[in-house]
Amino acid sequence: MTKKPTAKKSVKEKTASKYKYNNVLVEQRKDGITFLILNRPEKRNAMSPELHHEMDDALERLAVDSNTKVLILTGAGKAFCAGQDLKTYFRGLSNDPVARSRAAAASESWRSYRLIGFPKPTIAMVNGFVFGGGLTPIVSCDVAIASHTAKFGISEINWGHIPGGLVGWNVNQVMSFRDAMWYSISGDTFNGKEAAAMKFVNFSVSHAKLKSETLKIARKLLKKNPWAIRYTKEAIRSVRDMNMEQAADYLRCKSDALQRVDKEQGRQEGMRQFLDEKSFRPGVGTYNRKK
Repeated sequence: MTKKPTAKKSVKEKTASKYKYNNVLVEQRKDGITFLILNRPEKRNAMSPELHHEMDDALERLAVDSNTKVLILTGAGKAFCAGQDLKTYFRGLSNDPVARSRAAAASESWRSYRLIGFPKPTIAMVNGFVFGGGLTPIVSCDVAIASHTAKFGISEINWGHIPGGLVGWNVNQVMSFRDAMWYSISGDTFNGKEAAAMKFVNFSVSHAKLKSETLKIARKLLKKNPWAIRYTKEAIRSVRDMNMEQAADYLRCKSDALQRVDKEQGRQEGMRQFLDEKSFRPGVGTYNRKK
């Protein structure tokens, strides 16, 4: 009997996780970095109703987990996510409208609202195949890095459908109109290098270096003031659809709110180190948060 493949574990890097799911792995490292892994490698991590419910639950819990300071989303095995599981999600729920409605709500919740509103930095680590609805969580993450050999596709056109769920909206958020239109109506695929060139992802690296380069990004974000990161994330996303006057008012209020909640008082401490101690230069690095 063939065993179900699972992601490899490193004892030195990880702590025992209290989160146990059937289709999702949660690997928490001692440094505050948590890997959230779609774990159906035999199905290229296609999203089943159960996976949607588990991901929604995991993200809700990790959002308030003090051991998670940066979240990395990826897939087990050779794929990131092959999209919706057509058999279990569509056919399997065709005669159960209540279960279908609940699965649809969980699907939309975790891939969009949970990830977009996650209070800590999120990184999509695209390790392989990603099609259709699997593109949405990549866009929802703050940063995305892909293997050069990862393969992306807006594949719904190939079986006579429009891009499912919010995929059509999501690709328009990060791709040019021309690229979004072409790949949506052609069904053609593009690789990690091409995804980085069109800015669907931030970076593309060799597959062998994908995890190490992702961890470099995570460690860089770990050094930043967590309250400042949270409010910056919210600000950058919110002002995209505002006019200048609306953005100015919103950002002013956001800045004031940050000063009230920031337990580190980062702005004051950074200014003190820059102006008084001459120990910090804002354009070069992060202020010393240990003081």
